[in-house]
Amino acid sequence: MSAFSDLINSDQPVLVDFYADWCGPCKTMAPVLKNVAGKLGDKVKIIKVDVDKNPAAAAKYNVRSIPTFIIFKKGQIKWQQSGALPEGMLVDVLKGFV
Repeated sequence: MSAFSDLINSDQPVLVDFYADWCGPCKTMAPVLKNVAGKLGDKVKIIKVDVDKNPAAAAKYNVRSIPTFIIFKKGQIKWQQSGALPEGMLVDVLKGFV
């Protein structure tokens, strides 16, 4: 089993950020995700997946535009949304799965 599978199968909610280095909105989300991580601490895990380096993962989860955010818990997709998102919204959504 891959490290990715191990991560998304945990009891802890995992926010996966599907991004690319060339994507402008993805870059604007980096400080937002850092703040979200700071607010929620070890209650959630945030991981980034580069769609150019991991096209199979992007295809598996039907990522058609970036950034796309998916929250997994116990291996299940609990929430998914594409596009740059406000920090408060991400915190509120994640709190619902903590």
